[in-house]
Amino acid sequence: MDSTVLAIFAFVYLGMFLGEVPGLALDRAGVALLGAIALLVAERVTPEAAWNAVDVPTLALLFGLMVVSAQFRLGGFYSYLTRRMSAAQVSPSALLGMVVASAGILSALLANDIVCLAMAPVLAEGCSRRGLDPVPFLLALACSANVGSAATLIGNPQNMLIGQTLHLSFAAYLLDALVPAGLGLLAVWWVIRSATNGKWHKATTIPPVPAPDFNPWQSIKALTVLLLLVAAFLLTAWPREVLALAAAGILLTSRKMASRLVLGLVDWQLLVLFVGLFVVNHALIASGTLPVLRQSAESVGVDLSHPAPFFVVSVLLSNLVSNVPAVMLLLPSATHPSAGPILALSSTLAGNLLIVGSIANIIVVDQAAQLGLKITWRDHARIGIPVTLLTLLIAAAWLAVRAA
Repeated sequence: MDSTVLAIFAFVYLGMFLGEVPGLALDRAGVALLGAIALLVAERVTPEAAWNAVDVPTLALLFGLMVVSAQFRLGGFYSYLTRRMSAAQVSPSALLGMVVASAGILSALLANDIVCLAMAPVLAEGCSRRGLDPVPFLLALACSANVGSAATLIGNPQNMLIGQTLHLSFAAYLLDALVPAGLGLLAVWWVIRSATNGKWHKATTIPPVPAPDFNPWQSIKALTVLLLLVAAFLLTAWPREVLALAAAGILLTSRKMASRLVLGLVDWQLLVLFVGLFVVNHALIASGTLPVLRQSAESVGVDLSHPAPFFVVSVLLSNLVSNVPAVMLLLPSATHPSAGPILALSSTLAGNLLIVGSIANIIVVDQAAQLGLKITWRDHARIGIPVTLLTLLIAAAWLAVRAA
């Protein structure tokens, strides 16, 4: 083992756990990038090896889908849908169901983080106008976005990475994940409805939320491209990253929507995080440390080649360092035939346990705070813990049935 590599790796993953470096203005992306730079400076990774460690197809897929999601946002689709939904003359319980269903479906096809970013403030405003407490609905948005994103290989960054690395079939994974994701969304609705116990109303004052005007043409264009893209994923064997880039290219070719506006909504921070972690994890594997750690785990009865321990470790690690770093660390051990669906479902569904378990949760809590709404750790835990346990139980049972 290389002590320098191990020290840099520990520093990076401690940063993933804390979300920052105390005393420094470094977030997770900055920590990952700093770790990669430290490995280059310490000559533990050559520039060529660092470049080769970066999974370019995964980054291309991420980028292409971010552009598609940005088109929906700039076209005002998210805000239009949320305003229509929150203004619908239905009961609070039915509105909760609409929020869960819409967030879950959108997150299965578009980046769940952007869905939450675009919908949260508009949803809070709509609930306030109706005299409803926005907090249960915002928690429903975050939880259902996480659960819904587990349904496909494009719903969230970790699923994209898993699908690309393990060369999973888009259609085959859908068969593994659609049922637990669908039942998981029902579980989200039931848990929040039960926890609210009929106490839906609360007086809140939220100022009008600025949102892009709804542009039917731009939204229809985005929807058409997305549906064609998903059809290509399902029906063809063409590389997903090439298809996603082609979709991005079509949307960037516009006479009215400036490309700088679209590219300004791309999550460059996430792309930097991926690059940094690719280099750091490559260095750990090249140093021979990862096999030693795996052997140590096996010596205490944790054999990651078996589905059950792999599922449990994925859940625990995803809540310690967040799901993307956890997935990167566990992918070399994904040797079981069902390892892909196990890792995708467990790492994604585990994200609802704590606020810091997923970026979607953090986004919703931050957006609420900007509007004067406080969602505490306890508020989230009342919903997040039972939702996580129920959805993980559903996923484990379904995967066991599929494997039988």
